Amino acid sequence: MAEILFLVHRAPWPPDRGDRIRSWHMFEALAKLAPVHVAALADNEADAARARDKMAPLCKSLAIEVRKASRPMALMQAVLTGEPVSNRLFRSAALARQVEALIGQGGVSHIVAFSGQMAQYLPTRFGGPVLMDFVDVDSAKFKTYAEQDKRQPLNWVHKREALMLAAYEAKVARRADASLFVSEAEAALFRAQSGLDADRVRAVENGIDTDRFDPALPSDAVGAGEGPLAVFTGQMDYRPNIDAVRWFATDILPLVRARHPSARFAIVGRAPTAEVRALEKLPGVIVTGEVPDVRPWLAAADAVVAPLLLARGVQNKLLEAMAMARPVVASAAAATGIDAVPGEHLLVTDGTDKMADAVCALFDDHPAAAAMGRAARARMIARYGWDARMAPLGELLGLPA
Repeated sequence: MAEILFLVHRAPWPPDRGDRIRSWHMFEALAKLAPVHVAALADNEADAARARDKMAPLCKSLAIEVRKASRPMALMQAVLTGEPVSNRLFRSAALARQVEALIGQGGVSHIVAFSGQMAQYLPTRFGGPVLMDFVDVDSAKFKTYAEQDKRQPLNWVHKREALMLAAYEAKVARRADASLFVSEAEAALFRAQSGLDADRVRAVENGIDTDRFDPALPSDAVGAGEGPLAVFTGQMDYRPNIDAVRWFATDILPLVRARHPSARFAIVGRAPTAEVRALEKLPGVIVTGEVPDVRPWLAAADAVVAPLLLARGVQNKLLEAMAMARPVVASAAAATGIDAVPGEHLLVTDGTDKMADAVCALFDDHPAAAAMGRAARARMIARYGWDARMAPLGELLGLPA
């Protein structure tokens, strides 16, 4: 009988951030194919406890260990051992022992690893299928960081990580039976980078739960106040999100408020850094911190904005907003990988002035904004159901649905 080992860098529950949303739906899809053993890490004990309570009854076995490596320590160890810092950040001797013991029992027939950092837990000898979900090309992300931060003292860290990860990703992909990425653009980039063909490198896109993200569902009123509201959602200690909201709050919002003096900008997401918190001192800026549910904020938005300067893969924040029938203004980087028509399902633009013009256009024309939101939701329903997105897993693993 088939049994699947699912290696995941953050325990999938709760699915309240981009990586956990994808890994949770992948776990659900795998559990329909065969019993699943989960070996995962967690950022802290509270996250681990929540995941154990939810997932233990759903798994054949469950092992969750809390990450303990700090970034400075991981960097020092990585330099000494000649490996990527990312791997050191997600290394746990306790989890490695549990995985080794589980494999030694002989019941596991298939392995799925989620995120490149978990490839280090793959057994050196394993006869069954191995599926590697990289999600994004992380080495390309660090290469972009290095190009953006040429004058920063730690620029060499990003350069080193880009090179180390690129070599490691290619090595892992040659070991796996198939490697997955969240969009065709990411898959194509990795094919070019690794030299592997389309049979070994596939796109399995993210989806969206359109029953949960449904504008017809009642929600608590939030964002009360006079004036149109622009909303950004995301993990607010993540650098691309920080850069995006800083740009919008300091450069774009003043242009919007010149035409709409009461316009507001809500930054909605957990773990805002001190830099993000400081933006609340600016006129019209709201920083919520962690909220129990982003849907009320999306429902209240006159526009959802995603002015990301750096984005990899498919942005869940856009899928959620579009499923909620909200009009979206996104940078070209943020919109990459989303199968939607600019101008019909969302507005895609770059540059401070053009971004401000696009937001103001939605604020100025409520019927057109509402029509775009309805078209966006219809597109999400037709294209992005999670069952359809995860359907290739059975074929790739050789397991009947």
